[in-house]
Amino acid sequence: MITINHLSKTFTNPDGTKLQVLKDINCEISKGEVISIIGPSGTGKSTLLRAFNMLDAPTSGEIIIDGENILAKGYPLNKLRQKVGMVFQSFNLFEHLSILDNITMVPLLLRNITKQEAEEEAMTLLRKVGLAEKAHAMPSDLSGGQKQRVAIARCLAMHPEVILFDEPTSALDPTMVGEVLSVIRQLAKEGMTMLIVTHEMKFARDVSTRIFFMYDGYIHEDGTPQQIFENPVHSATKAFVQRIHKLVYEVENSDFDLLGMHTGMAQFCIKYNIAQKYEAVDVIVDQMLQQVLPGYRPITVRLTHSEQLEVTALDFMIRDLTESPIAPADREKLSTIKYPFSLVEEPTKLGFRIKVVL
Repeated sequence: MITINHLSKTFTNPDGTKLQVLKDINCEISKGEVISIIGPSGTGKSTLLRAFNMLDAPTSGEIIIDGENILAKGYPLNKLRQKVGMVFQSFNLFEHLSILDNITMVPLLLRNITKQEAEEEAMTLLRKVGLAEKAHAMPSDLSGGQKQRVAIARCLAMHPEVILFDEPTSALDPTMVGEVLSVIRQLAKEGMTMLIVTHEMKFARDVSTRIFFMYDGYIHEDGTPQQIFENPVHSATKAFVQRIHKLVYEVENSDFDLLGMHTGMAQFCIKYNIAQKYEAVDVIVDQMLQQVLPGYRPITVRLTHSEQLEVTALDFMIRDLTESPIAPADREKLSTIKYPFSLVEEPTKLGFRIKVVL
């Protein structure tokens, strides 16, 4: 149904410098697929949707819908607008029009139907999103969740083949998120083709047939929800979906500021609500650096915490080492630590890593 080839988008800043937001995007999307686009802020997710709908014209590439390249010179934008609908995070309702008029205005202009037909269909769509009683209300009378449901109904009134959702719940009070996600779930069950930029990870996992993880302007990983959330290929994907936070120190020599490291790790534990683990972190860092590995420098020390898995770990990476540096006597020392932990020792491309999982 849809093929995107080598799509890129570059913005020119006021000072003349250029910023490439999309870099060689390639994908195919079949009819009925629900694709959630996830990733850190600033990686091009919303720009991809806006490029797809020609709100920000791409710099280069192709977007082929039903065999036609919509980026070809002379392709009529009105035709595109009827094929591809978009729901924005800020609703974009016309405040001076009633809810019914918000939904019927564009179909009356572009679909060549009567006012009666447009209003009958609008009422059907309002019932679909649970807002038929609000048909004659004004947008100012509605909550944020209700406005977003109206925006979805307005989009559906154009009979689009594809709907693009740009963070549809980000502007909502948390209590209103569920009502909007419920409507999107229903559309997914009905087979509507959708691309959804979202930070709602549980929703993305539940509703999607595929997930795009975007990173640094690319589709960094493309797979099923199970693959992306349970067995991601790339470390950046894993860090994002598991909400992994990290703190890294390079211990170059014996003059390293160990007290400063302890302070930084204490702040890290407080920030990510694992203050109860700091005492264990403190003891293990001292034991590893001063008693088990004092002769190994430089050494990279990394403290990580996964919110999703609720796992905290300390990594000690020694470059260009192929075997474990822990002697039998040192293992006995570690066994006396009173805090529960597990030890993982493994060679890597960079060297040898000792991972203490708390």
